[in-house]
Amino acid sequence: MTYRLSQRSRDRMKGVHPDLVAVVERAIQITGIDFTITEGLRTPARQKELVKAGASRTQNSRHLTGHAVDIAAWVDGTVRWDWPLYPKIAAAFKQAAKELNTPIIWGGDWPRLRDGPHFELDRKAYP
Repeated sequence: MTYRLSQRSRDRMKGVHPDLVAVVERAIQITGIDFTITEGLRTPARQKELVKAGASRTQNSRHLTGHAVDIAAWVDGTVRWDWPLYPKIAAAFKQAAKELNTPIIWGGDWPRLRDGPHFELDRKAYP
């Protein structure tokens, strides 16, 4: 089955780097699990709120510069947070990034504080 991004997901990517948007667009075409964009570009105030709430540990988030997006698995019309869904979605993101020659980092690969919904452009290529 081929999925497509909703207008709400597209709106949430406003201000996100075009190379990352292209990866998201390709990933939705090849994923086996539908997903929605929950957040893209953040304001410093929003980032501060997330740190205070414990949802983020840094004030230096890639979201602040439009170099990151967060997604949620969308299954049968419902957001799902089950961990086994996210590596499957990540595989589509990684394949899309490879096809587009756009290096990305998946938060699920981090050794500490794994973040399955998080994808960002690699700082080495996108400082």
